[in-house]
Amino acid sequence: MKTVAPAFMTKHPAFPSPLAGLALAAALLMAGCATAPPFAYNVPAQPEGASGYTEKPGWAASKFAVAAANPLATDAGYQVLKAGGSAIDAAIAVQMVLTLVEPQSSGIGGGAFLLHASGGKVEAFDGRETAPAAADEKLFVGGDGKPLAFIDGVVGGRSVGVPGTVRMLEMAHQQYGKLPWAQLFVPAITLAEGGFKVSARLATLLKTEPHLKKDPVAAAYFYQPNGEPLAAGSLLRNQPLADVLKKIAAGGSRALLEGDIAQAIVSKVQSHPTNPGKLSLADLAGYQARKREPICHDYRAQARDYRICGMPPPSSGAIAVGQILGILNNTPAATLGLVTGTGGDGVTPAPTPSADWLHLYTEAARLAFADRAQYLADPDFVQPPAGNWMSLLEPAYLAERARLIAAQPGGQSMKVAKPGLPGGMKSAYAPMADQPEYGTSHISIVDSFGNAIAMTTTIEDAFGSRQMVRGFLLNNELTDFSFAPTDADGKPVANRVQPGKRPRSSMAPTLVFDKATGELVMSGGSPGGALIIHYTAKTLYGVLNWSLMPQQAINLPNFGSLNGPTLLEEKRFAPATVDALKARGAEVREMNMTSGLQAITRGQAHGTPLWLGGADPRREGVVMGD
Repeated sequence: MKTVAPAFMTKHPAFPSPLAGLALAAALLMAGCATAPPFAYNVPAQPEGASGYTEKPGWAASKFAVAAANPLATDAGYQVLKAGGSAIDAAIAVQMVLTLVEPQSSGIGGGAFLLHASGGKVEAFDGRETAPAAADEKLFVGGDGKPLAFIDGVVGGRSVGVPGTVRMLEMAHQQYGKLPWAQLFVPAITLAEGGFKVSARLATLLKTEPHLKKDPVAAAYFYQPNGEPLAAGSLLRNQPLADVLKKIAAGGSRALLEGDIAQAIVSKVQSHPTNPGKLSLADLAGYQARKREPICHDYRAQARDYRICGMPPPSSGAIAVGQILGILNNTPAATLGLVTGTGGDGVTPAPTPSADWLHLYTEAARLAFADRAQYLADPDFVQPPAGNWMSLLEPAYLAERARLIAAQPGGQSMKVAKPGLPGGMKSAYAPMADQPEYGTSHISIVDSFGNAIAMTTTIEDAFGSRQMVRGFLLNNELTDFSFAPTDADGKPVANRVQPGKRPRSSMAPTLVFDKATGELVMSGGSPGGALIIHYTAKTLYGVLNWSLMPQQAINLPNFGSLNGPTLLEEKRFAPATVDALKARGAEVREMNMTSGLQAITRGQAHGTPLWLGGADPRREGVVMGD
């Protein structure tokens, strides 16, 4: 990974140098930076990943770069790019390693959304899970006629949707792959058979996870014979997963979705002793990944015009992020900069958004989340308002929504916003009640051929449905549907369960382009359930509006609102900021907001173009490149 001393962009004076500590990062990653022949995977040194908040330096590369949530996964992508692979090739290698080393967040048992840019063309690949054909809108309604408690819906077979990640990646590889499919599985297979060190984050999550050991297969893998979870640094092998990956490498997605592996998945789901599901062999064999038109909209920041692209529904991410940014541009937000707050340790001074800016942001967020609850769902089942999803991003509509903020007397918070009427059209659906969302991982990659990807991938809750099959965990993605199919008046919820339907998602993989030149400016995204939208919007705003480098923007404290309380990352905001928001009538909750942002942006030093990378200090990800 190249390092360059001069600043790449204007940086806020309160930030430490983004290259501080780079020597340490370089040492940790040195094993992955050796030149490799095509494609001979070299097992890297395995540094223990971080849990909590660990400062990261920011990275720079000139030819290609990959950012992922675990050093071993990043290294696999790096070695693929080094061997002449494309961004899609690297994404496949990264995902397969994440299945092994970050099983709590994503894997071949889940789904993903992928944005791909090549030659000015942006494509959206939809690998979201689908509901079984036998599922109906009362899937999460109990015998008493009331929606189940969330965790009662999660644990077991009931919540498992048809996994789509592998078939989607296969579709993308057929179009954009350069290395053979089978070679891309070598890193994960090698690590699964030879062993990998349990990261600090995985070990920490295992300590607080109450349901995983209820599954005998998962208990035998993740826990010691005495019931204690594996400790950080423990060497863990996974031969069953290696065997599955070998079959997928040889036979493609059919090896996962048909045959003995598919039968093992279905048997696991249907035979759960207390919470069986409805998944069938026909559901798996019939799964189709989809290519959709991305959601792209214009955005202006600091007298420069950008084109921001994201996933369309069933993801709500791109529309919600676009609405928040667009509404903010109709307020005085652009005149407000950063102030001094506290760093990740809760003590050290660091830049933070001001109370005035946070008020405008969280009000915009309330308006966006009100629309999200009202309108967003699988487009194969639900019509967009006014016949077009872009109606939610129309400049006139966003300006109208922004006027609701200005109309609040004395600059007070609206506390809870109501959905708007894009295009003046009323909806036939009831708003969806707020439900928990969790999990996920993000990957950003740029290759040496001019291609870029942003991919967010998930099994939903931490450890998914807590059902392990052949060395990998099954998703609980169906809990992203509304548990209540209707409101109290019997009006249907757009995001209710229906056979073959894809649940609404908050995943927000994002690609940003210079509107004038068409050049890629940024690839980014994050895990974090519904808060993905805020983590991604924060990073976009930091880079585009505040001229921060990606690492600096990622380091900013997290914040947001899901159309209720104002949420602030604990120990990151000054008491005066919290008090100022409360004075505006907001209910403020300070809480742990563990994003897992990855971002790569275009920059330069001494006129030399560079890729600048950032990885979230709240997780164990790194960036690598040449």
